[in-house]
Amino acid sequence: MVSTRRKFMQSSFAGAVAAGFPAIVPSSVFGATAPSNRISIGAIGVGRISRGHDMPGVLQFTGVAGRDNRIVAVCDLSVERVELGKQFVNDAYSKKLGSAYSGTRGYSDSRELLANKEIDAVLISTPDHQHARLAVAAVAAGKDVYLQKPASLTIREGRIMVDHVTASDRVLQVGSQQRSWKQFARAVELVRNGRIGTVQRVEIGLPGDPSGGNPQPMPVPAGFNYDAWLGSTPEVPYTVDRVMPQKGFDRPGWLRMEQFGAGMITGWGAHHVDTAHWGMDTEITGPVEIWGQAQFPTEGLWNVHGPFKTYGRYANGVVMTISGDFENGIKWIGDKGWIFVCRDTGTTPTSSFGSPAPTIVPLRASDPAILESAIGPAEYHVYTSDDQHGNWLDCIHSRKAPVAPAEIGHRACSTCLLHWIAMKTEHHVYWDPKSETIQGDDIAASLLSRHQRHPYEIA
Repeated sequence: MVSTRRKFMQSSFAGAVAAGFPAIVPSSVFGATAPSNRISIGAIGVGRISRGHDMPGVLQFTGVAGRDNRIVAVCDLSVERVELGKQFVNDAYSKKLGSAYSGTRGYSDSRELLANKEIDAVLISTPDHQHARLAVAAVAAGKDVYLQKPASLTIREGRIMVDHVTASDRVLQVGSQQRSWKQFARAVELVRNGRIGTVQRVEIGLPGDPSGGNPQPMPVPAGFNYDAWLGSTPEVPYTVDRVMPQKGFDRPGWLRMEQFGAGMITGWGAHHVDTAHWGMDTEITGPVEIWGQAQFPTEGLWNVHGPFKTYGRYANGVVMTISGDFENGIKWIGDKGWIFVCRDTGTTPTSSFGSPAPTIVPLRASDPAILESAIGPAEYHVYTSDDQHGNWLDCIHSRKAPVAPAEIGHRACSTCLLHWIAMKTEHHVYWDPKSETIQGDDIAASLLSRHQRHPYEIA
């Protein structure tokens, strides 16, 4: 429990600021709470997704319902971003306090943050290639973890991460926040309870990424630990289009580089495949046969897939098709109808390879009456979560499993990576979900892992 890992000392707000810890913001502001109800959180990676999603997702629960959840530290490999991250949190607390606050601690090395025993939990909001390694380091340090998706860069790394989490007593929540959106939960309940009959096919539509990017090497910016940023991946020259903007928090180039991720097949695919699996009741397994094709850029720096169509057949005969040709979302097709679900914000109704439609209707069915169907008390009911970060915080207190635990996040990610392997090889890939091995294809099997550069190997 949180209370068994460290003891809090009662002190004044002024003393807390001097010590550099915001964990002692006055209870009159955040609500009177016992030490056992306090969670001190460190944010590792404070760029675009952290500032736009993860840190605000936690900050909204500071002092809510007698629970004192506080971001006390930030960490980034860019010195400038460390300072901007501190300012982001300090500004949030200043607004809540109604007076200036400057107590957030900054780190440029995640090992130092993880060694701080005052920190109970961490947000990991780094590029994809760092996810699994940092999650392993965090649970080894006794921290609970909110892990941005996709869960890992490779399937082997993902399995190592899950095994470490399972062997610990830590709570790890994967950032598959569609599990906490009402329309996705409603769609899953309808599908799981047979409102469209027996599922026969699933169609997943994803957006796309452009080609381009300037490969010309550039000097590494002052105050940026580029070697550590590359981590386990090969050493390559720095260029801003390979990494992230030097100023601001626009969409970074690394998202379009296979060295650091697989592109939209894992970027958005990890969300949609997870939702599809939820509805298919295949959350802890995967397809048994995967095939398909994709176009890859032939010039420029960015090299993740372009237009594609891939297929995955499951042991029960259901075939999942993933493509930018479909509307962005998930469609389950049964022998008695279909249900489609998508986000109502942050997306367009069609992929980037088509023309966007004028409006978004996030939940649809072949017969509108399907959507009005009541779920009976004896039928399947989804795990109820109103907010992904809030559910994580609740589970840290209760020590119950979160809505998106490590195994489920890994299975969604591994399925996406199998589709990527089929794209890269243009082979029919035969997968054993139990042993997590590819059968009879050494070329495809070689893509289950990657060489890891020393000293950044996953432990």
